[in-house]
Amino acid sequence: MLDGLARLEGLMKKAQRGADAELNSNAIVVESVSKRYRIPHERKFTVYEHLIGLLRGGAYTYEEFLALQNVSFSVKKGETFGVIGPNGCGKSTLLKVLAGVLYPDSGKVLVNGKIAPFLELGVGFHPELTAKDNVYLYGAIMGLTKKDIDRRYEDIMDFAELKRFENMKLRNFSSGMYVRLAFSTAIQTDPDIMLVDEVLSVGDEAFQQKCGRKIDEIRRSGKTILLVSHALGTVRELCGRCLLMKGGGIVFMGDTDRALKEYEIMRGIQS
Repeated sequence: MLDGLARLEGLMKKAQRGADAELNSNAIVVESVSKRYRIPHERKFTVYEHLIGLLRGGAYTYEEFLALQNVSFSVKKGETFGVIGPNGCGKSTLLKVLAGVLYPDSGKVLVNGKIAPFLELGVGFHPELTAKDNVYLYGAIMGLTKKDIDRRYEDIMDFAELKRFENMKLRNFSSGMYVRLAFSTAIQTDPDIMLVDEVLSVGDEAFQQKCGRKIDEIRRSGKTILLVSHALGTVRELCGRCLLMKGGGIVFMGDTDRALKEYEIMRGIQS
């Protein structure tokens, strides 16, 4: 029995060493991840509606929606990895699982390094505070200390081109100014891994180009980027490998040119 336990312990240690080695060479490892949502068939908005439903004896019925189905892949350190697919295929859900905003129902996600999600820029901003106050607030949410923000504040405002508006309340900002401030703050977190969801499509054209140049600079510095985008030209330019999704699952994973061709075929069949 002791020999059996020793063998089991040895196998477990060997498996752990293998997992550690895999993670050391990768920035992200996703193993058999699934995520489902329960969609109620009848929506009830008030307590009264809930009580009436119970008194009538009507049971709640739900429909299960599989947003992710047994998804597995890995992203190498320093790689720019694309995720493409039609609307509703699970791309945004996948990013939220990677960012820790959502938890998978099964499977696991391993992340090696500091991660910065560029998913919903500006979440955490307060409209009644000034731009300067919001930089400190948002920076803290993104993991920066006050000293970090003190050192980087001028760079943030310069990149956003909003220095003259630093004492204006955010509620008076346009949507473009709002996004510029959020992006400029987020890029100062100096992450090892960036999760980017259509950030290149925000703001005016000049700022989009500026964001693109900044992300390319970060990419060239050896950081890991996972990019979700409908801008297929950008995906082709930046990503060496790509993941094509449909219906919450993986259709193809590999060379970007091949992934884009598969996507074109998919869209042709659907149309």
